[in-house]
Amino acid sequence: MDEVEIPQYYLCPISLQIMKDPVTAVSGITYDRESIEHWLLTARFPTCPVTKQPLPRDSDLTPNHTLRRLIQAWCVANAKNGVDRIPTPKPPLTKSLVYKLIRNLDVPKLHMEALKKLEEIAEDDRNFEKNRVCMAEAGVVKAMVSNITRFFMEKETNGIEEALKILHLVWKPNMESKQLVKENFDLIESLLWVLRFSNQIAVKTHAILVLKLILEVASSSLLERLKPQFFNQIVKVLTDVKACQQATKAALHVLIEVCPWGRNRGKIVEAGAVFELIELELSKPEKRVTELIFCLLARLCSCADGRAQLLKHAGSVAMVSKRILRVSPATDERAIQILTLVARYCATQEVLMEMLRVGAVSKLCMVLQADCAKFLKNKAREVLRMHSNVWNNSPCIAVYLLTKDPR
Repeated sequence: MDEVEIPQYYLCPISLQIMKDPVTAVSGITYDRESIEHWLLTARFPTCPVTKQPLPRDSDLTPNHTLRRLIQAWCVANAKNGVDRIPTPKPPLTKSLVYKLIRNLDVPKLHMEALKKLEEIAEDDRNFEKNRVCMAEAGVVKAMVSNITRFFMEKETNGIEEALKILHLVWKPNMESKQLVKENFDLIESLLWVLRFSNQIAVKTHAILVLKLILEVASSSLLERLKPQFFNQIVKVLTDVKACQQATKAALHVLIEVCPWGRNRGKIVEAGAVFELIELELSKPEKRVTELIFCLLARLCSCADGRAQLLKHAGSVAMVSKRILRVSPATDERAIQILTLVARYCATQEVLMEMLRVGAVSKLCMVLQADCAKFLKNKAREVLRMHSNVWNNSPCIAVYLLTKDPR
């Protein structure tokens, strides 16, 4: 290949590589599509790299079919010299094609074919961002929301995975999307139906991922009126041993998102989330899952029922204590917040002695000596001072309380 002389006009002026998909800009200069599109997208003030003529970011790029055929013929002729043949590029996605596919969704015999084609377009890694924008502007989000709710109403499962996957890939949190889901309880019910009755992990995963996106832009009215069945179903995702990490994280995000609204905190506790969160953490998940678990646990422990459920689990205080200084600063903050709430509002003799026995008090003393943020040290010191009259008789703790925490 190094010995082959490549015609200069076969090379892209930007990448200096053989053009695979030559397109001509309004300035009259031909570039490889990938190079010029990246240039127009990232340049602060887009101009033609050769002529310096200003170019709009959405500048029309005309395929140069003649030059592409010449390049392909040249590559074939030089195959024996190690030149790879350049395949004919796929034409860029157009809104007219997307409109046609959306219309075909209403034709029973074309429905599945249209869904699969839309899924293929949405999954095109090479043109992902462009396709996503084009599909969103053509109304694919609205079409998928409509299809998912129709599947629910008709109890139809054929095509539900494709519809969920497309919605997840194309979704953008813009005003149109917000209006679609603002008070859309039917869509929420549809996704819960999928989580209840689907036996396929991939389908459940897409359903919980879509639910996470929707709740991020849902109205406060919708979030405040979520029913107990909603929380029961999301907690079940946490208990599903077959659920992938992606689904588990999405379920945690969902519970964290809805936690501050109305009586949702109590409903989450009633659904048994506290016990399941502790069990999930005891299974030693990845770091990000642990951070989400502690974020949610800290919020649930801010209410009396949440703290009561936490203390009913035999390993809760020990688990919270052991994670301090072992995972991340975010986890340290939440774990110390949980211990603070327990020490302040649940300080029975039994609880205080358990904190001493399982190492919670020792870990708080270690925080005072560790390279932690000042506010964490202050929180740890606050808990130690709260019950120093109970803990300072311990030979393991006295030296810290006397030398590191002077009154």
